[in-house]
Amino acid sequence: MDDVGRLLAYDDWANREALRSLAGAPPAAACKRFAHILGAQRTWLQRIAGGPPVAVWPEPDLAAFPAELDDLRGRWRNVLRTEDRGRRVRYTNTKGQRFESTVHEILLHVAFHGAYHRGQIAADVRAHGREPAYTDFIHAAREGTV
Repeated sequence: MDDVGRLLAYDDWANREALRSLAGAPPAAACKRFAHILGAQRTWLQRIAGGPPVAVWPEPDLAAFPAELDDLRGRWRNVLRTEDRGRRVRYTNTKGQRFESTVHEILLHVAFHGAYHRGQIAADVRAHGREPAYTDFIHAAREGTV
């Protein structure tokens, strides 16, 4: 697996770890941020495929998150197998601005975007007196997950 594949595998693992920290009575802000991680990934997949826009900030559905993670993992693996990473993707962001990025840049963005919001989720979970998930890349690497 190349480095980008490892980053996406890490992102999937870390999202699943973060989701476990939301079990029980999770903070509403953390659930909203988690839904955004998934919504943003769906948005980028649609941009790569040329499909219609999807909600970047969908309503959280804690019960649906595990199945969504499974679906996203499969779709990202397919992108890694089939897409030319140098291909330029034209898209319009949520503010109506037009941009162009390579598939490679999008793949990297997805992994880093998730890490950013998982940090916020960890802070939300800790602020509610609970222990956040330990989602550092090096931890996943030491465990042989990625």
